[in-house]
Amino acid sequence: MQAIEMSNPAEIETFLSKIQLTGKGFTTECLLVDVYDAGLDYTDYLKAEGEDPDASYEGKSPAWAKYHMRQGKRVFMVYGEAGKERRTHFSETP
Repeated sequence: MQAIEMSNPAEIETFLSKIQLTGKGFTTECLLVDVYDAGLDYTDYLKAEGEDPDASYEGKSPAWAKYHMRQGKRVFMVYGEAGKERRTHFSETP
């Protein structure tokens, strides 16, 4: 998968609503919901890279393996890779 970067909140919201993650570790039917749950309600930066056969975009697999989302000083990351357990990380800088 080719890495992508976005900085338009509306485009990011649409993109995240089409990501589904299955497999080991962190899974979700809709990544956007988990981003909201992490406290990012107006994500202003997204980078997606890598390839994960257990991830799908618009119902098609594979999709990206790593997602880095940011809103101001809040950062939510999802790390996945074929054959490994997917995990998340949240941080907020003062």
